[in-house]
Amino acid sequence: MTQSERPNGAYRAVVFDMDGVLVDSEHLWERMWAKFAAARGKTWTAEQTRRVQGMSAPEWSAFLADFSAATESTAETERAVVDDMIAALDGGEIELLPGAERMVTEVAERAPIALASSAPRRLIDAVLDRHGLTRHFSATVSSAEVPKGKPSPDVYLSAADKLGQDPQHCLAVEDSSNGLRAAAAAGMTVVAIPNSGYPPAKDALAKAGYIAADLDDVRLRLVGALPEPVGSSSGHRPTASRKTKESA
Repeated sequence: MTQSERPNGAYRAVVFDMDGVLVDSEHLWERMWAKFAAARGKTWTAEQTRRVQGMSAPEWSAFLADFSAATESTAETERAVVDDMIAALDGGEIELLPGAERMVTEVAERAPIALASSAPRRLIDAVLDRHGLTRHFSATVSSAEVPKGKPSPDVYLSAADKLGQDPQHCLAVEDSSNGLRAAAAAGMTVVAIPNSGYPPAKDALAKAGYIAADLDDVRLRLVGALPEPVGSSSGHRPTASRKTKESA
């Protein structure tokens, strides 16, 4: 059943991706991968970026180390790239996308929300903290913390579990091919916000229940599918979401 076929209030939680949904960062990941490869005499192209998008940090760092014929270990490769991403964040290069803060705030007033990201834990925590969004999230999951990265559904299934929700009662917001595939495979209804710089494949986009024009469109779609606000505007904690589920 698609989102448009369900009545308002039929969903109980929302799971967001981070890169390309909350923050403008996809191009920075590509820059850092290319920088690492170039320092070792290799040319990183859009083809390599397409191959690693959605991978967990251990997965893409293994690919990058092999592609670059690096002498560094996989862990050292990951650390070098993530250090550069943290530096970019500190330098003000990883900014919220227009409408992201309002979207997160208003959705968190209505239902528990989680993050299911391919970014490593260190960057997830730093991004949410810098932009003052941490308090809104009842759960955050890095794909490095589950068996397989996107397009496997593992990170979305883990997020739903941490929220105490059935994935079929969750909405997911994604921008990339493998992210769309992962959320759909988890059984969630997916709202797509296609990344113009890295447009999703047609087969992946077809898995979305709704394709949004921008984050304001996403916000209105989510708000319309969730119950009316309850509790404080600071968001829901996981225990609150379980009580909501049990009393529904």
